[in-house]
Amino acid sequence: MVASLLLRLPLSSCSHPRYSRFSCTIPVSGPSLLTPGRVGERIRALVVQFGDMGLHAGVDVPRRGLFIDGEWVDPVLGKRIPIVNPTTEETVGDIPAATSEDVDAAVKAAKEAFYRNKGKDWAKAGGKHRATFLRAIAKRVAERKSELAKLESIDCGKPIDEAEWDMDDVSGCFEYYADLAEKLDERQYAPLELPMEQFKCNILREAIGVVGLITPWNYPMLMATWKVAAALAAGCTAILKPSELASVTCLELAGIAKDVGLPRGVLNVVTGYGHEAGAPLASHSGVDKIAFTGSTATGRSVMSAASQLIKPVTLELGGKSPIIVFDDADVEKAVEWAMFGAFWTNGQICSATSRLLLQEGIADEFLKKLGIWASSIKVSDPLEKDCRLGPLVSEGQYEKVQKFVKVALDEGATLVCGGKRPDHLTTGYFLAPTVLSNVKPHMQIWTDEVFGPVLAVSTFKTEEEALALANDTQYGLAGAVISKDDDRCKRVSEALEVGIVWINCSQPCFCQAPWGGNKRSGFGRELGEWGLENYLSVKQLTRYISTDDWGWYPKPSKL
Repeated sequence: MVASLLLRLPLSSCSHPRYSRFSCTIPVSGPSLLTPGRVGERIRALVVQFGDMGLHAGVDVPRRGLFIDGEWVDPVLGKRIPIVNPTTEETVGDIPAATSEDVDAAVKAAKEAFYRNKGKDWAKAGGKHRATFLRAIAKRVAERKSELAKLESIDCGKPIDEAEWDMDDVSGCFEYYADLAEKLDERQYAPLELPMEQFKCNILREAIGVVGLITPWNYPMLMATWKVAAALAAGCTAILKPSELASVTCLELAGIAKDVGLPRGVLNVVTGYGHEAGAPLASHSGVDKIAFTGSTATGRSVMSAASQLIKPVTLELGGKSPIIVFDDADVEKAVEWAMFGAFWTNGQICSATSRLLLQEGIADEFLKKLGIWASSIKVSDPLEKDCRLGPLVSEGQYEKVQKFVKVALDEGATLVCGGKRPDHLTTGYFLAPTVLSNVKPHMQIWTDEVFGPVLAVSTFKTEEEALALANDTQYGLAGAVISKDDDRCKRVSEALEVGIVWINCSQPCFCQAPWGGNKRSGFGRELGEWGLENYLSVKQLTRYISTDDWGWYPKPSKL
């Protein structure tokens, strides 16, 4: 086997003008390639492919271990998983592959941290104390924003502008839950009015315990933060298991927690495959709750495992969200929202409004503008300035999405644009923004979650027909309606069988607002106060305050 090498070239070797600001790290294979001529060929090939390849230079993926009990440790079995940059298809590092033995160690550490010093070190330390750590994490994330965003782009293909936006949201989310942690102190022992004056009742909110947090690859650090920040604010201790396809920034989050002095064992991060690390976490008797974001199929397995121990779960699962555009809409504004709802984050969003329902009166004009505009979206190396669509996360996901498109065409859908790798890109898991029209309700592209930049389009005549089409799905995460008629928007919003409705827009998400779905899109809500409540157990404290005897049983004459 020929060893994989990284050759760091001096600046003088880089003729491309973009390279003048960077040293160049160019992947090559084997000693036989280490000749000036062959290196030059390799550089030229990469420059042809990626005009901004210099943006990858000098961005090193840190080699981390598992994070357990406040320390970096190697997995018990010593296995690691390669990290493949979806833009270049090059292996750029690796992550540790945890197994059940490592999960056991992480749960033990979290349990000890929860009960250490009778809980006074964390769980019962008070929200104000915990908030100081959350704010410190927020500050450190903000300071490392550029670096973390680049790592995330390299790891999962997210356009750099979006990745930087995500880092702002990560920092903001930790700040938000720091605020809620402090307010939690004020809510403790809240009085409850009772119909009997002999009793006094107060409500105590306590951390639920050790929680297992299983997160996806499309928003690696942000989805982890939604869970971690809320859980820690509540006083829980946690084991985070990110997707094996995008774990780099989650490991960096662990490093940040260590840097700010988070008590050992409060946050543990175990990376690895779902069946080797996620499944043992979901079924572990030492874990008091599981919060999972991912596919409906995996969510079903998580719920089944947790149910054996009567363990509470929060599930944020798949979606096939509709966006309904009525003929009174501003067409150009609606076209942009339709694209944003389908192509943002490379189309890899559980809430993607990937089913477009157009009222017949505007369908032709809308499709024409949509095809032109979608075809002009900049598809490129995600680190390149103004990139608006990067590669899919992995070769497997790329092949899966391509298969969806092929089946749709075989079933009779019409290709408006896209459907293949852009001509200017020969490497990387890229798929051009794809629009399919004449899609019927029975087609797979209409019923199944694709998780790629693919928009399926159908038409309707009446509001009633639009709602019937929109609600005819196993999913119920989100939906959108675009119309100038406020009364219509209100009717449609109330009729959509979803947890989130966007009016005259698609995909905005705010830390303060609840997030979650109905049907097979899961149950429970994250974010906002609802996210904090996920990790709290409510205890009733009722005291008898009367000086009188209770008097239910007649007192014996001799007692």
